[in-house]
Amino acid sequence: MDFDKVVENRHSIRCFKKGKKPNYKELIEAINCACQGPLAGNMPSLKFILVQDKNKINELSEACQQKFIQDVEAAIVVCSEKKNLEKAYLERGTIYSRQQAGAAIITILLKLVDFGLSSCWIGAFSDNTVKRILKIPESVDVEAILPVGYLQGKVNSVRKPSLDSVLFFDEYKNNLMSPRTKVPGSKI
Repeated sequence: MDFDKVVENRHSIRCFKKGKKPNYKELIEAINCACQGPLAGNMPSLKFILVQDKNKINELSEACQQKFIQDVEAAIVVCSEKKNLEKAYLERGTIYSRQQAGAAIITILLKLVDFGLSSCWIGAFSDNTVKRILKIPESVDVEAILPVGYLQGKVNSVRKPSLDSVLFFDEYKNNLMSPRTKVPGSKI
């Protein structure tokens, strides 16, 4: 699929077809794509858990207080081990770890769309409960849970911010390019 179409078709989906299992090879390929992203100091900090055990998915649903997660047959849990980044970059190591996780998560979400799959970035959950369910060590951070499945019904389009409201030139809140040039996609 064309990259612009993939980006346009990515939505946070909370309504999945029940009982339809995604191809595990596509899930692994999506995770592999995430591993190709940028790394601070070329130090990988991310770990991924592909969850297909239905009991664990149900428990993750409870840990997130998101009932719709029970409808999927697979979930990807993104984790980070930031200790090496913190050794190398001190407090910036935590920031770099989070940046790597965010880059990996959006890469997975976009690759899933490319495969015709849907997901939702879940960031609110009980860390201790998720760690207990998946036997994640205390020193590892759970960054996100991505339930994966096939869209049930139609996507409810959500209005995204306009380019004019988020793009500035040379300094914060400056909406004008110098020399004055019309930016593609802008209303100015």
